[in-house]
Amino acid sequence: MNNRQIAFEIFLAGIESVKPDKLISKSIAYSGKELVISNQAFDLSAIQNIYVIGAGKASALMAQSLESVLGSAITGGHIVTKYGHSVPLQYIGVSEAGHPVPDENGLKGTEQMIEFVQKADKNGLVICLISGGGSALLTDVPENCTLADLASLNDLLLKSGADIREINCVRKHLSAIKGGQLAKIASPAIVISLILSDVIGDPLDVIASGPTAPDESTFADAAAVLSRYRLKSEVAPAILKIINAGVQGKRPETLKKDDPVVNQINNFLIGNNKLALQAAKSKAEKLEFYTQIETSTLSGNVEEIAPLIVEAAINCRNGHKGRKTCLLFGGEPTVKISGNGLGGRNQHLALLCAKLLHNQAGITILSGGTDGTDGPTDAAGAVVDNQTFSNGNILKLDIDHYLQNCDSYHFFRQEGGLVTTGPTQTNVMDIIIALIG
Repeated sequence: MNNRQIAFEIFLAGIESVKPDKLISKSIAYSGKELVISNQAFDLSAIQNIYVIGAGKASALMAQSLESVLGSAITGGHIVTKYGHSVPLQYIGVSEAGHPVPDENGLKGTEQMIEFVQKADKNGLVICLISGGGSALLTDVPENCTLADLASLNDLLLKSGADIREINCVRKHLSAIKGGQLAKIASPAIVISLILSDVIGDPLDVIASGPTAPDESTFADAAAVLSRYRLKSEVAPAILKIINAGVQGKRPETLKKDDPVVNQINNFLIGNNKLALQAAKSKAEKLEFYTQIETSTLSGNVEEIAPLIVEAAINCRNGHKGRKTCLLFGGEPTVKISGNGLGGRNQHLALLCAKLLHNQAGITILSGGTDGTDGPTDAAGAVVDNQTFSNGNILKLDIDHYLQNCDSYHFFRQEGGLVTTGPTQTNVMDIIIALIG
């Protein structure tokens, strides 16, 4: 195998380690009257109904895996996942919906999900399956707003360069279910959430906009995000009116940690980027690469991140001549969209690296999303080396033009560097692999 192929194998090993079927089988045991999750036991002797709900790119496989554990003990439920991510389910309903921009299917699927939550009483258990993508897939529309208003807001936020904490802060304050409010609807039932993290630092109140976690952010924080990215004049007036009313104390806040409902919530983190990086490291070491995990908290604009990754790889090559080395980075950089091209943050990062690797032999860099989808494309990311720039020249592809137009997908589709996995049924942010030697 050449280093491009090896990088892909390491990437796949990271993804495989955080597949929900593996994580849930490791985390959960069920014996009829007792449910044990991560060594915490729940007495089910008084539980009459178990409802399973959830949202996210991994929620369908999470639901299927949970069905294999609980079987007919599940009374019913409903989950919402991204188009193309559904799997067969026996006891739990499923809707496929739009991501990253919410759509009508997400709205209908969320309504079906809430119907089950509202059935829960003091003798009920609500199990919530949460993964990345849940913020867009859990869709409810505030009064006097339209779904188009929300879709436009999501599009503006995603293109602004705002990070996921900022984006979800705004989303939570335009929802009656995000920001812990789904758990409030389920009260007085016990709520157990199994969570797959796609956010740096694994903050439970940010992942999928924290539908079952108390929220520290406020309407004032949401207003500040819109101001910071100069979006107030671009969002729908109805949305701005809601945010302003919240700032003035005229709308109820999201669930806070001092609310008694919090005592009924049990949140369990079952997978994250660190776990994927450890598996990638093990695979690289089996392939006889000296391997280091540089970070699992990579953030910031890709324009700033790419030079740092390339510099680390060059320094490693120059300092350890002849040693095969693998540097691993995890996290979720951002990209500010310009132009009208097609791509995603991983492909854009890889194309920036390709430009910097021109005339730098012996270095291969792969950047990919563990969910198998990078931006609105069918690729997970891209892989580059010192030949990428030359290949572009041969094909008369001007890297600068594709970067300026945020059109990395069309560059790599012609050059051959696209990394394609299809939907992976999991989501723990991005993995960047630098192979030296």
